[in-house]
Amino acid sequence: MNSPVTPFDFGRCLQACAQGDRRALQALYDHEGARLLGVARRIARDNATAEDIVHDAFIRIWTRAGSFDPARGTAQGWIYSIVRHLALNAIRDSRRETVLDDGAVDISSGLHNGLDDIDLWSGSAKIYRCLEQLQPAPQRCILHAYVDGCSHAEIAALLGAPLGTVKAWIKRSLQALRECLG
Repeated sequence: MNSPVTPFDFGRCLQACAQGDRRALQALYDHEGARLLGVARRIARDNATAEDIVHDAFIRIWTRAGSFDPARGTAQGWIYSIVRHLALNAIRDSRRETVLDDGAVDISSGLHNGLDDIDLWSGSAKIYRCLEQLQPAPQRCILHAYVDGCSHAEIAALLGAPLGTVKAWIKRSLQALRECLG
């Protein structure tokens, strides 16, 4: 006789994530990652974009798990809504993208202003020291994205780099910054 299968407890998993349990996030990824990727693919209709969406969704789940309110819906629904919203935003953003001409932005002034802004924003020199450890192009990507508010496509146009390369630089740079700051 088969034993009954215990359903995955999304609520408990989110509670554990909110308490900093990385194993819970891994369990959530192992259990739902493929299905979430399927949702993102159906909406974005692009594998690379869908992978970015799921990556961003898991970061958001990790950082905002404590904000989940079971009175407003199920934990599983909350997780899927994050993926759906990120995917819909990605579609909207891709429709709004415009190619910047060479005279639209002065990269060097944006970089210098970004360094001043990030130093003031951080309130400490630690983030500045961590940013200095990055290679110049990935460092500019981070500054353009998080100080200047540029989209990935805008950064690619500013740096004359392929969009996929810019996304990879940002992803790896954020990981390096997390490790440096952690």
